[in-house]
This record gives sequence, structure tokens and C-alpha cells, in this order.
Amino acid sequence: MNKPATAPGSAAGLSAAIINYGCAKNLVDSEVMGGHLQAAGYLIVGSPARADVLILNTCGFIRPSREEADEGIREALALKAGRPGVRVVVTGCYVEWGRAGLAGRFPEVDAWLGVRDYDKIAAAVEGRRFRPGRRTFLYDARSPRALSTPPSWAYLKVSEGCSHECAFCAIPAIKGRYRSRTVASVAAEAKELEERGIQELVLISQDTTAYGRDRGLADGFPRLLRALLKETGLPWIRFLYGYPGEITDALLDVMGDPRICPYFDIPFQHASPIVLRKMKRAMPGPKALHLLDKIRARIPEASIRTSLIVGYPGEGPAEFQGLSDFVGKAGFDHLGVFAYSRESGTAASALGDPVPAAEKERRRRALLEMQARLSAKKLAAFRGRVLDVLLEGPDPEAPGRSIGRTRSQAPEVDGVVFVQASAAEWKRPLRRVKIVASETYDLRGILVP
Repeated sequence: MNKPATAPGSAAGLSAAIINYGCAKNLVDSEVMGGHLQAAGYLIVGSPARADVLILNTCGFIRPSREEADEGIREALALKAGRPGVRVVVTGCYVEWGRAGLAGRFPEVDAWLGVRDYDKIAAAVEGRRFRPGRRTFLYDARSPRALSTPPSWAYLKVSEGCSHECAFCAIPAIKGRYRSRTVASVAAEAKELEERGIQELVLISQDTTAYGRDRGLADGFPRLLRALLKETGLPWIRFLYGYPGEITDALLDVMGDPRICPYFDIPFQHASPIVLRKMKRAMPGPKALHLLDKIRARIPEASIRTSLIVGYPGEGPAEFQGLSDFVGKAGFDHLGVFAYSRESGTAASALGDPVPAAEKERRRRALLEMQARLSAKKLAAFRGRVLDVLLEGPDPEAPGRSIGRTRSQAPEVDGVVFVQASAAEWKRPLRRVKIVASETYDLRGILVP
């Protein structure tokens, strides 16, 4: 099972463990469910083996995610079989994607909850009837939330759904069209998180740079960033998931503020015009390289992450070579590479799946090996520098050592900084650190007095 979302709770009532699968957006939904359960008197615990209720918040994006969730459900039901009275509730995108088939395969599950009713989790756990929501649940600043991230940082989801029509993606069918929270709601939650001691706020959604468009806001995301800078004193504000065509001059202007991490997560997906047309994406390699040049000219400290898909229908040897050349020229700081997964119900499903799985894996490994060499070279340049590092907590593999991140490293997806620091240092998590060594993806440093 994946690591459960854990948080302190009331000692009264039954205990519940929430096992989260998939992305950071799912994690926020799990935290909101944890908040609602705490409000209902449940104790949120970290160990499924000692919980009275097991809640699995699933991902249904691609087949490997669904297979992982299947295994998790089987494990949860095995725990239930050994402990009469334990209840198992399965929630999330996988349930929304295929509830009927899941219920038939796993009849021992006590309740199924898709993406519309996270706020009804207590009723679902207790077997009470409730009126289902009409659209995907989107929490707000009033929603209770049991944080499960380290005490120095937290995610904040600014919207739900997606209005893009990428041919390979099932998210719009699962979660519906893009829907933004209000600026006031996001700012109120940001202030509340700041009061809890959060030092880094990580803004997320399916397409964060589209924020406010559904509300008729011009330059909605830059406007939101300016509001957060004005209404909070948060030292680090980061955003993830920016659509390439939405990295505007207005956004670059506000990202020049030193409290906004100079970090760009831009999923280009591919570089070949042929493949991108089949993907229903719009920024081929030369145009993407021009955007990268523009970002780096405006923000020299910019750190750039992208994600790419290999083995998509239409990607022959020439298209893959073009993608490899693009990666070599782009000089990404962080790179994720995924093998194409054909998903029923998507537009791309009609294109078939002509690239063999073994060839997809070969291409994926080739790009990651290229990126590993580039990453090692880039990180070597940090040796001897003193950087701001946000400490997250102890390194479980090395007593007396802590794990932290620089402004150029996003949580959970990038490398880290290993810092010689004791538990006493965590009370002041934002520290100056001298980098003394580098590896392929990670840095090592010592605290500067």
C-alpha cells in the first residue's frame, strides 16, 4: 500500500486510515476527507493494520494506476477478513471511471465514493444515505483539512477538472470541465495555512495557469499570485502544472518576485509536430525552445521541469530522435518520462497502440539516462554555493541527518538536499545551507551558522 495520509485527530470514536494513490491533487482530497472524519469524531491513524475504517483514495488515470489500486483493495479486504468489523471504503477517480465493474469484482467493499462526494465521507463510512453531488467536489477555505505533508509545507488546490482536449487524457471525462475557486477562498486558505506555520505553499490543479478563465478573469493566475503576495507573508510560493501556451508575460512579471519560487513545471509531452497533432497539443519543439529561452532570459535562476510521453501512436524512430534532440537542447533541470498507455474512452484510443511495450521502455530509459547525465552536471555547479533550504524532517536512513529542498526542487517529484541537522534545527525550517557535494539528483550540505 502507498503511504497513508496521516494527521492528529480526536481520541474519541473509531479510527480511520486513509491510503492515498496517485497525484498531489488526490492527496488534498484525502486530507479534506480526513478533516471531515475528524470533525465527525474519528481518529486518523497512520497504520491500516490498527484502523477500524480503511479508506482508499484511488487514481484511475492510466492502467498501471488502476492495477496498483486493485492490489491495494485486495490488501485492504485481506485485513478486513482477519478483523471482523473493519469497514473498507474506496473513493476517487478509479471509482468514478468504473464503479459498476469494481463493485462486481470486489463485493466485500462496504462503500464506493467517486469524485463528487468527498465531503460525504463520514456518511459513506457509516452507511448513511446522502444526496450525491452533481459535479466533481471542489473544496474551499471552510472545508476541514487534516494535513499529511511535513509541517513546513502544504499543497493548495486552486481548481478542479480540465477543459483541454488532450487526446490521451481521461481526466476531463472523469472530473469534468475546469472550475476555479475564488481568489478570496484561495487567499483565505493560504492565510490559514500560514497561521499553522507553513513556510512553502504549493499551488496545484490539473492546469494551474488556467486559473480564473472560467470566471472571466483576464490574467487570472498572475492576479491570484499577486493577491497571495499581498495578503500573506509566506516566504515560498510555488506552482505546479503550467500549460505551455499559458506561460505569459504577465505571469513572468509576477514570478520575478523573490517570494515566488522560480520554478516552472511545464508538461510539453512531446516535440514532434506530427505526434503533437495526434495528441491534440500545440507547442512543437522549436517553439518550446523559444519559450525556454524567454523564461531564462527573464528569470535567470529558473528551474524547469517537464514531462514527456514516449511510444505514442505516430512516434516512429525519426520522431523519437527528434524528441531526444529536443531534450538535449532544452537542458531541463527535472524530467519525467512516461510510456504511453492506451485508455478506452479517450480520442487517442482510436489510434491503436502500435509501439511495442519493450520499445516504449527502451525509449523511456534512453531519455532518462540522458537526463541523468545532464542533472549530475547541473547539480555539480552548486558545490560551494550557499542556498536557502527548507527542512522537511529527519532522514529515516541516516540518524542526525535531515532532508530539505531548495527553491529549485519541488516536493515529492524532484531531488532533495541532505543536510547534517538535528531535530532541534527543524523548529526553524528555512535555513541557509552550504552545498558540499552533489549526486545525480540530490545535493548534500551543512548548515551555515
